[in-house]
Amino acid sequence: MPVPHREDAENAAAPDAVLDRLHAFAAALISEFTVGAAPYDQLSPTLMDADFRPGAELNVDLFFEFARTGVEPTEAETQPLVDRAVGLVRQGMELTEAMTNYRLGVSFLWSQLMQKWSAEQESPLPAALPFQLNDYLGLITTRIAAAVVEDIRQPRWDIIERHREIADALLNGRDPVEWATGQDIAIAAAFLIAVVRLGDPSPGSVTLLRNTFHAMPGAFLRRDGGGWTALIPYDTAVEEDAAVSALAAQLTAISAGRPQLWIGVAAAVRHADIPAAYAEAQAVAEVARSTHWPELVCRRQAMMFEYLVATARPARTALVGLLEPLADQPVLRETLGLFIDRDFNQNAVAREMFVHRNTITYRLNRVAELTGLDPQRPSGIATLMAARIAESLGTP
Repeated sequence: MPVPHREDAENAAAPDAVLDRLHAFAAALISEFTVGAAPYDQLSPTLMDADFRPGAELNVDLFFEFARTGVEPTEAETQPLVDRAVGLVRQGMELTEAMTNYRLGVSFLWSQLMQKWSAEQESPLPAALPFQLNDYLGLITTRIAAAVVEDIRQPRWDIIERHREIADALLNGRDPVEWATGQDIAIAAAFLIAVVRLGDPSPGSVTLLRNTFHAMPGAFLRRDGGGWTALIPYDTAVEEDAAVSALAAQLTAISAGRPQLWIGVAAAVRHADIPAAYAEAQAVAEVARSTHWPELVCRRQAMMFEYLVATARPARTALVGLLEPLADQPVLRETLGLFIDRDFNQNAVAREMFVHRNTITYRLNRVAELTGLDPQRPSGIATLMAARIAESLGTP
């Protein structure tokens, strides 16, 4: 659809009824948000780290109020958006990345909104609306940039930066002493390394988790490509199992019911052990996210089979290839998946799929014929389970 010239649109007020329908479309798009599902898989993973949904909901409401009235939202109304962006920059996100994410998020919502409008409405889009969106985006990003610049000027910024550098040094096996000198920053001798990976977290849960880690005395946080990592002081006089259980108890409020984010944890009793513990915690968190592990706080000891598959990188591609004969057999894939998930109980699978048990046996035999791996034999089902895990983890 061609974009009108501003001079043709500046006096064209959008009818309230049209704006109401557009507002409803946008609100529905946000409410249906699911990480990794189309069309939301187009969004940057770092947007998820920013508690995408509550920020998007507020932006939608403020923009359409601006479109209806022509009155800019007050600084108080946009303060939650500004605070969220400032918080992310404090935690290590570059200002340019925050601004880019904002632009990409707005572009995504606009394109989805226009597709839905074109498909379901006959009336033309209000001519002034694209210009109002541009004005709104400029207003919000200007306020965010100004707040971030002002925040960086504050004395506490040096402490924030030093904490981030200490975390980076420890995770990469470097001596952090230069960042702690002169600032009276205590660095524990041992840490629990907690790597966070996101699924589809409920609104506010990511912020709550970050704030919980920040409140732990002596903890350090660092963002990374897939989420972020906390280094939590660990008293080696306490058994590791007990320390991890205590951490899990502190975080129970984060995830009610089945987890929508996962925390891989490994212990490092010396600074020299931290890089290896970090690698282990990363692998555990990725396995938990990929397999939708039923627990929020996860350890290697509870998922040894899955962990071995995840860390056997040369074998993972070959394992995924074992499932290729089932690529065009969705019923067989579903049957195999349920057979594994229901602890190899054919009767349970038959009940869930509303078929006779003999039908399940026939399908499992077909899986064996196509793949050369018999799911009714220990060696066959073990290999098929490994292949399924490797597939969920994606390309090594």
